[in-house]
Amino acid sequence: MAKKLYVGGLSYNTTDATLKDTFSAAGTVESATIIIDKMTNRSKGFGFVEMSSDEEAQKAIEMFNGKDLDGRNVTVNEARPMEPRAPRQGGFDRGNKGFGGGNRGRW
Repeated sequence: MAKKLYVGGLSYNTTDATLKDTFSAAGTVESATIIIDKMTNRSKGFGFVEMSSDEEAQKAIEMFNGKDLDGRNVTVNEARPMEPRAPRQGGFDRGNKGFGGGNRGRW
């Protein structure tokens, strides 16, 4: 059964291919994905690697956690399931013209 690993602290220059090639030293890599910011189209500095077995995943953690990859010391550990997040709050309140609540319309 495949085991997903979290890889954090990545260089913005690290690619999916670099991640896959690096982790293949620990075993068979099912997938390697760098997470990209939708707004900037730039790496968020972390990604996920899916190894083909639990043993290979453990070997990858031991081999790469705290080690240098593209000039950065990376964190490698078992990925946890994504937890649900609360809906976003806030934003610009058009009702108060951008001033704190009591200054409506006064300069």
